[in-house]
Amino acid sequence: MWIAAAVLLAQTAGPAESRCAALSGWRLPDTKFSEARYVSAVDAAAPAVVHVAHCRVTGTIGTEIGFSVWLPETWNGRFLMSGGGGYVGVIPSPGPAVDRGFAVTTTDTGHRADGTDASWALNNLERQINFGYLATHRTAETAKAIVRQYYGKDADRNYFDGCSTGGRQALMEAQRFPADFDGVISGAPVYDWTHALAAAIRNMQAAFPDPSAVSTPLVTLDNLKLVQRAALDACDAKDGVADGVIDDPRACTFDLNSVTRCAAGAVADCLTDPQREAMRRIYAPIRDAAGLIYEGQPIGAEGEPGAWTVWITGVNPGIALGPNLSWAFGTQFFRNFVFSDPAWTYRGYDIAASWRKDTRQAATFLDADNPDLSAFRSHGGKLLLWHGWADPALNPLATIRYYESVVARDAAATNDVRLFLLPGVLHCQGGPGPDQFDRISAMIDWVENGRAPSQLLATKRGTPPRTRPLCMYPQVAVYKGSGSTDDAANFSCRVR
Repeated sequence: MWIAAAVLLAQTAGPAESRCAALSGWRLPDTKFSEARYVSAVDAAAPAVVHVAHCRVTGTIGTEIGFSVWLPETWNGRFLMSGGGGYVGVIPSPGPAVDRGFAVTTTDTGHRADGTDASWALNNLERQINFGYLATHRTAETAKAIVRQYYGKDADRNYFDGCSTGGRQALMEAQRFPADFDGVISGAPVYDWTHALAAAIRNMQAAFPDPSAVSTPLVTLDNLKLVQRAALDACDAKDGVADGVIDDPRACTFDLNSVTRCAAGAVADCLTDPQREAMRRIYAPIRDAAGLIYEGQPIGAEGEPGAWTVWITGVNPGIALGPNLSWAFGTQFFRNFVFSDPAWTYRGYDIAASWRKDTRQAATFLDADNPDLSAFRSHGGKLLLWHGWADPALNPLATIRYYESVVARDAAATNDVRLFLLPGVLHCQGGPGPDQFDRISAMIDWVENGRAPSQLLATKRGTPPRTRPLCMYPQVAVYKGSGSTDDAANFSCRVR
């Protein structure tokens, strides 16, 4: 590996401040340091990114891959890389892991931009490949070398944690660079990028048929709340608990035709025919002559804050590049990665006829859909997949599809690869379901102690807080029939 050829200066002895400052004089191949700054500990209640004493190193790999490494004074011997979101474009925060003693790194994946903007990719294959997979790997190698030199030893274990784009980065690492990490956590992964962005365009064709007229939503928030209430009335109690959450939308046989049809114009308590047709298209899978492109949107959380209005059907003034996030991500992808045409619109675009051919090149470096994890597993690597059932951005059914492809290839993969689905949870967090769980501790226990997780504990903050078990797929949490339904102890994991 290229990092093995690094010419490193001797670690500077002395106070932490001096050791940190000396980092800026180190030499690594194709790497430039811009800052090595010691940060003293601050009060845990203070509004700081990191509260423990640490050294932060910032630099550039190659032409423009920006990265940072956070090195806590009290180190737990572990290295963690945290993934990005959207099109990244900034160096992400390290999250709480530095305070827990991890050495942490993140990267902007080789460009500077708003997370919904992909204009940086226009006619620039190097940037596209860096974003696709290479910047993550190069940053991991560089950060490991910095950790080795700063602490005088390699990390005992190496971990990756990411959601959305970070979930795709996680799978890219496990598939393409299987020796980089011992434990990989992949949440709501946009692993089949070209498929998911085709779905984004299809949804925009449904919700905003005229791409030049996106100032007024066809499907309103009132429509979404109406449909959500009808779906919950039909399906919520089927899992044994009426709690405002559909545990498994696949078990819901809700019919959109059951929602009242507007007799005249659009009003809050009914659906017009165009509104109903738009929602029907969004619920439907996308197919072409070769088969499935992407699954249809699951039912049950349409009107939740941060759900369809932000991602699919709404008009959001705070989103600069379109009415909502699917519009922004989808059009930016096709304009800058696929057609190299900043003026491209989805008007008249026939996904079923053209998508596979149009995205063939981009798929080679953006899609992380290889089910062969044998090299990753052969050195003891563990993969924890998770996804919210109510995710309006990326379909949990697609993550199930990937997991099942891994197991279909090798049934023994369940020893090293596990999937957990979170009922009522939106994209990476939020929604009516319990969305907080300590996945990093579960991964450490799996990698370092051999205790594979079959059940995790999730919490929804509130008064009272709601806790539920997260069950290893295909098991689900089933109410035992007595006790508070806000207490995980009153549920068991089993296959229905």
